[in-house]
Amino acid sequence: MSTKLYHNLIGGEWLPSRSGKTFQNINPADHSDVVGEFPASNAEDVDLAVAAAKKAFAIWRLVPAPKRAEILYRTGELLKERKEEYARQMTREMGKVLSETRGDVQEAIDEAFYVAGEGRRLFGKTTPSELQNKFAMSVRMPLGVVGLITPWNFPMAIPSWKLFPALVAGNTCVIKPAEDTPLSTYNLVQTLMDAGLPPGVVNIVAGYGPDAGAPIVEHPGVRAISFTGSSEIGSLVAQRAAANFKPVSLEMGGKNAQIVMEDANLDLALDGALWGAFGTTGQRCTATSRILVQKKIADEFIGRLVERARKLKVGNGLEAGIDVGPQVNAQQIETSQRYVEIARSEGAKLLTGGEALTAGAHANGTFFAPTVFAGVSAKMRIAREEVFGPVVSVIEFDTFQQAVEIANSIDYGLSTALYTRDVNKAFTAMRDLEAGITYINAPTIGAEVHLPFGGVKQTGNGHREGSEALDFYTTWKAVYVDYSDKLQRAQIDNAE
Repeated sequence: MSTKLYHNLIGGEWLPSRSGKTFQNINPADHSDVVGEFPASNAEDVDLAVAAAKKAFAIWRLVPAPKRAEILYRTGELLKERKEEYARQMTREMGKVLSETRGDVQEAIDEAFYVAGEGRRLFGKTTPSELQNKFAMSVRMPLGVVGLITPWNFPMAIPSWKLFPALVAGNTCVIKPAEDTPLSTYNLVQTLMDAGLPPGVVNIVAGYGPDAGAPIVEHPGVRAISFTGSSEIGSLVAQRAAANFKPVSLEMGGKNAQIVMEDANLDLALDGALWGAFGTTGQRCTATSRILVQKKIADEFIGRLVERARKLKVGNGLEAGIDVGPQVNAQQIETSQRYVEIARSEGAKLLTGGEALTAGAHANGTFFAPTVFAGVSAKMRIAREEVFGPVVSVIEFDTFQQAVEIANSIDYGLSTALYTRDVNKAFTAMRDLEAGITYINAPTIGAEVHLPFGGVKQTGNGHREGSEALDFYTTWKAVYVDYSDKLQRAQIDNAE
């Protein structure tokens, strides 16, 4: 069977890259399965895409926001119809199990319906003027052409978090999907087009970061950048964008802690730990990578955690009964292996896993065994640095205050969880944990689209996706209407 060849979407046309080069999208569970062949784009392609988006902006910005929103609503309806098809294709290209890719598409559906409602809620403010016969108000305005750079772990959900609010606000977009998972973004944009999105409003430029992503960041015609990825690359994006005074929204890494107090429901805490640590094969910025357990219950909790981790079935996410899919590529396997060796050298105790799975059904993919370390101290690298794989560290503590201090002792601040029956500790944790998200008696993963999503410290730069995304994709204009029919000078004529 021949491999399907995809092109860039520029001005409503599917065009090959000006570079003449392509790359293959490979199923991480079965390397013999080529999902598709995509263009390896360069700066010329970005120039064309930005020009198309700029041309489309002249028309799109004048479409009333409620009408723009109707396209998003239709997109949500179409995504519902195509959910199973898109989920299966996503599992092929990204690897996570089918129930999770269905959830990924569902998140895009939720985002479509939520943001469609924002088309009638792009509120400004009216306020009294300090002068007589003068009206004052503020209104939201679109930015223009925005550049979107998205990761591979949520290849439809995260593009929807960026595209939909940008579009309802009246912007046009150039999006570069991750090279490991371009098809899901293509499916999302195709659905937008089928729902009636005009040509050029969204343009896709596929390819690698240095060749296609960097030119988007640096392009003078791109007014803002939204990036989700590693803190290391996010820092480079911010630095390059700063040269043109370009606003940047960054959503980056995490080293998320689940705190388990001695009064917790241990069955619930174990369920949350397993889902948080090994869901999406640990490849999510909100993954539970540190489990902080009060010493009185540590032995019981660790024993049960290891027993259940060993029973998790690793394999092709399209197969029934699979709990954990592959890592997305060989580089991620190498990272997981490297951190296992780092942890061992630091004195951490490997209780299960710690190795790539390469035999039998795992021979043709990039699989890694669910891994649990105990005997971990808060100062170890395995407790401080993001692995982005199915590797979790257990840290023991004495007091609640000590647990909060350990949770806060890292450079990241995305998601946290506390398991306890003590309402006082719950509210203290909500106040004191340094994170953009805190869950009580729930795992570190599970964000919903109508709440703000993002973090503090090296996780983000202050912007939020979800409910607060419109603050990034719009700019404010103050408007004054003087109907006095005479010159009035603010701060001068009313000084007496």
